[in-house]
Amino acid sequence: MTLTVNGEKKEVQDGLSVAGLLETLKIEPARVAVEVNVTIIKKDAYGSHILRDGDTVEIVSFVGGG
Repeated sequence: MTLTVNGEKKEVQDGLSVAGLLETLKIEPARVAVEVNVTIIKKDAYGSHILRDGDTVEIVSFVGGG
């Protein structure tokens, strides 16, 4: 299936969850916020939220500073 991830089209396997997408992209789930089709997904739902063909996913990394 095709997703738009941070503005880029990506081909991923069907039935992938948010957690699976983060694993595929080698992104640490604890350090990001994920939005699917303009809805923020809670961290405890990353494993159960299944992505669909055509979804738009925004992954925002938290950056510490001082």
